[in-house]
Amino acid sequence: MDALERYEYWRKNAPASYQKELEAVGEDELLLKGCFGDELAFGTAGIRGIMGPGTNRLNEYTVRRTAQGVAKWLGGTDLPKRCAIGYDSRHNSRLYAEICGAALAETGVKVYIYHELCPTPMLSYAVRELGCGCGIMVTASHNAGIYNGIKCYGEDGCQMTDEPAAIVYNEICALPYFVPAKKSFHELMSEGMIENVPMSLWEAYYARVWQEALAPERVAKAELHVVYTPLHGTGNKPVREMFRRLGVKVDVVACQELPDGDFTTCEYPNPETDAALNESYKVADRVYPDLIVGTDPDCDRVAIAVPHDGKYIKLSGNELGCVLLDYILRTRTERGDLPEGAEAIRSIVSTPMADKIAAKYGCKIVSVLTGFKYIGGEILRLEGLGEENKYIFGFEESCGYLKGTYARDKDAVIASLLICEAAAWAKEQGMDLVDYLNTLYAEHGCFAAKVQSIELQGITANEVSKAFMSSIRENTPAEIAGCKVTATVDYLSGLRKCLACGKTEPTGLPSSNVFTLELGEQGKIIVRPSGTEPKIKLYYTAIGKTWDEANALLAALQDAMKGFLPA
Repeated sequence: MDALERYEYWRKNAPASYQKELEAVGEDELLLKGCFGDELAFGTAGIRGIMGPGTNRLNEYTVRRTAQGVAKWLGGTDLPKRCAIGYDSRHNSRLYAEICGAALAETGVKVYIYHELCPTPMLSYAVRELGCGCGIMVTASHNAGIYNGIKCYGEDGCQMTDEPAAIVYNEICALPYFVPAKKSFHELMSEGMIENVPMSLWEAYYARVWQEALAPERVAKAELHVVYTPLHGTGNKPVREMFRRLGVKVDVVACQELPDGDFTTCEYPNPETDAALNESYKVADRVYPDLIVGTDPDCDRVAIAVPHDGKYIKLSGNELGCVLLDYILRTRTERGDLPEGAEAIRSIVSTPMADKIAAKYGCKIVSVLTGFKYIGGEILRLEGLGEENKYIFGFEESCGYLKGTYARDKDAVIASLLICEAAAWAKEQGMDLVDYLNTLYAEHGCFAAKVQSIELQGITANEVSKAFMSSIRENTPAEIAGCKVTATVDYLSGLRKCLACGKTEPTGLPSSNVFTLELGEQGKIIVRPSGTEPKIKLYYTAIGKTWDEANALLAALQDAMKGFLPA
């Protein structure tokens, strides 16, 4: 079907309540293409999109169809016929959660749903604790308020992997859109097929997170003072509960404390961006904290800013990851309980400075593909060997961190706790976290990093992205900005190739559409299409003996890559 055919099908079959909105769509050719130009594709991250009518939008019919596909897949496995469901603070999140619950329960799947919004990592935790075959989190993470999504998890608490995701997608494609529910959510709940996640699981989650603390007593002793914003999201209760247990003095950003699906005070609630903390700076100007902490709407990402030399310095995801890694390894080494064969995990696009930090303490770094499910997969591998105690820490440059094996997704709750500990330790030493970071740079070198996102517009975005990735593979430059390209790593073919000798070796990682240009000891450039949005992402690392040298190289690399990017 093309866009017009899909539209006419919906006009003919959608209920009367949709007809007025569909009529308006039909009067706008661009809007019609946006709503019906494609169907939402289901992948390892589930589905994510703008809310509205149509096959390419999130609405009660595309959501129900997705949940029916998950139910079909689960019914064809030997996995427990149980599903945990959570949701965030976005518009329609509770509605979509109930639609998913009813679609699964009507097939005989026992559903456990949170009675109120909860963080994504808490859903990951619940899947395993409740012995579920799968889990669903209704969230669009850090996207703008017009978006929502259905994120699916396997029985191990990790995001769904490629094989089951492909099966679910095939099941979805075979389903019609307007099959009415056999019973309502509330009917199924009254029959016991759906029930609330027990309140005891909330406390169990808090207790498990608290077990990952290293030296919590130092936080109260340091009289740590934090300005915190949940960015209208799910972190408000759990993060503040950890702060309470730590004895942190907290000033919450009042205008961002409560759920707001419009994200009125923060149009793009992504703590990776500087603008996300603008309201926090206003509060900090009045109360003079040691630290500013912000978590995204589903509380799986966290970012910080530090008052330093009269201004606020916001640490990047890479920088905070390195601080936390060093703090964990330093503390455990001092305590004498760092296990032999200790292992930390980072994504391939995260800073290689972490490798140097880990090596200092005798810790192995394992690099995995982008997506926290791969970090979760490595934890699962260690667990299968009975060696989960060797897992020390995992992080992604996109502000995602996890200590502990209780969840299999990034968790801003434990990260916020550890940030406070690290800040308290630094305060004991007469430093703040910027000073702490600078000691790491002084010891390991200046690693300048930048992520560049190239927005692709229009219905040809996928074709443009594919053409760019093919071109960079087929026309690999010999040098970039005066730096010799020493090797390429093609994660699609699974091969690393030394350009000097032509020798290849396997990456040992699953196939993924990612390509790396290695620049010897000077850095690297990684390119990949976004898995959830029409973007091409470039990850630059430039290494220098001084910051002037590293930053100059970083700018030169970015300028040199302009010639390869789509117009």
